[in-house]
Amino acid sequence: MTQARAQRLFYVYGPPGAGKTSLARLLAQRLELPFTDLDDQIEAAAGMSIPAIFSAEGERGFRARELSALQAAAGAGRGVVALGGGALLDPACRSLAEESGVVLCLSASRDVLLKRLLLEASTRPLLGGGPGWRDRLDGLLAARAAHYASFALRLDTSSYDLEGAARAAQVRLGAWRITGMGAGYDVRVTPGGLDGLGEMLRARGLNGPLALVSDRNVAALYAQRAAEALEGCGYAVRSVILQPGEEHKTVAAVEELWQGFLAGGLERGSTVVALGGGVVGDLAGFAAATYLRGVRWVAVPTSLLAMADASLGGKTGADLPQGKNLVGAFHPPALVLADPLLLGSLPEAELRSGLAEVVKHGILADAELFERCERGWEALSADWDEVVRRAVAVKAGYIQADPYEKGIRAALNLGHTIGHAVELASGFRLRHGEAVAVGLAAEAVIAEQQGIAERGLAGRIAACLIGLGLPVEIPPWIDGEAFLAALKVDKKNAFGQVRFALPERIGACRVGVAVEMDFRSLLEGRVNHRGHGEE
Repeated sequence: MTQARAQRLFYVYGPPGAGKTSLARLLAQRLELPFTDLDDQIEAAAGMSIPAIFSAEGERGFRARELSALQAAAGAGRGVVALGGGALLDPACRSLAEESGVVLCLSASRDVLLKRLLLEASTRPLLGGGPGWRDRLDGLLAARAAHYASFALRLDTSSYDLEGAARAAQVRLGAWRITGMGAGYDVRVTPGGLDGLGEMLRARGLNGPLALVSDRNVAALYAQRAAEALEGCGYAVRSVILQPGEEHKTVAAVEELWQGFLAGGLERGSTVVALGGGVVGDLAGFAAATYLRGVRWVAVPTSLLAMADASLGGKTGADLPQGKNLVGAFHPPALVLADPLLLGSLPEAELRSGLAEVVKHGILADAELFERCERGWEALSADWDEVVRRAVAVKAGYIQADPYEKGIRAALNLGHTIGHAVELASGFRLRHGEAVAVGLAAEAVIAEQQGIAERGLAGRIAACLIGLGLPVEIPPWIDGEAFLAALKVDKKNAFGQVRFALPERIGACRVGVAVEMDFRSLLEGRVNHRGHGEE
């Protein structure tokens, strides 16, 4: 059973008082999935309450009913299931849950559990109410401690309110639902997910024939696996392979995709699958947006940059000689499936480049992620899965709040106004993430100079980027006039002014900031990354 299949159901488990039912219900709402309370299903089938079942049939009889209810839930397909506190003690029940879904085991401190259970201990058969219920809770927790600790995915809910616990649970599960741009779409971070790609498309009603879009480098590694996963679920697949690199992100490449779609017999009900980095996703999404006035598409990012940032949000497009992403469309995917195991094939330089977007997301809304970035390469490379999940959570939050970038979502452009100009002026010799790193450092300096950022922020950001092996200065060989010209045509500009998203502190950013300054100073080596440029 692949992990991709395992994510069709999400089980929420843990001791009494951990918040299983409330959290599972909210998760189901946020993910737009069916919700099942296993205890409610047991009571409905038995026609009596759980305390009455225990009284009439004992714990053994209750557990038999629990297994039957779990089998029914497992056969239902996608959804979120709240489990009773001992539902997975039976090895058969645990195997069934782990084969049909992924289990998130909750916990909480003893004091928190006692507070939550104070008003309801009498309704819980294994606690029984009365003066000794606290002792019985302690005994239950001690007896099950090793069992609860044995689950790979765990979440301590002690310090969270319900909304905070739900957000943290989504990070643990790698699962989001993005709405606000037409039909909503699922985002899943699933190790091993590539091999379950066909099943994930079928579960969401996506039709063929399919176009599998990739570039020459990625196709050599993963196109056959992706095609086999799709064909194994009955899809007819037409592969369209592009030249790699930002320099090939052109309107001519979009036309090549249209021709490939025609040759593959794609119809209005068909689906385009983008397997690759940010360039492949942008081009395939734009081609899908414009072919037959719009067909559905799926993003399967293969680079850290694309997993953490580019594959999310529905912004698609191509470059013109004058600037990046000057033509494009908002056309959200029907599914984003990120498989962090694919990062193992990337060169270290590509991973480091992708970390610029991770740092950006940490600056914007995840201080813990930024602090991990400050600890350096080893702290990040030890667990790419968590890095991707935390970065995705930040971007998903901004997209959900502002789908069409009319306000706060513009914060995601942090580092990109300078970064895009540097990237274009370099003739794409600099990787996108390297250019964004330069932009993050320079824009933090500008923010301090403008009195927007707290003192010392620019130095902290620059030190973090340098520690990750990323550049913070515009290379001296950059064509200065090309850089200045690119700033003038940035798509975020308005009324002839260069507009920025600028950091205020870790966790806060100001958007739409018009900056009046001589940007040549950025080219002349007069920027001090402690935050004070020479006058």
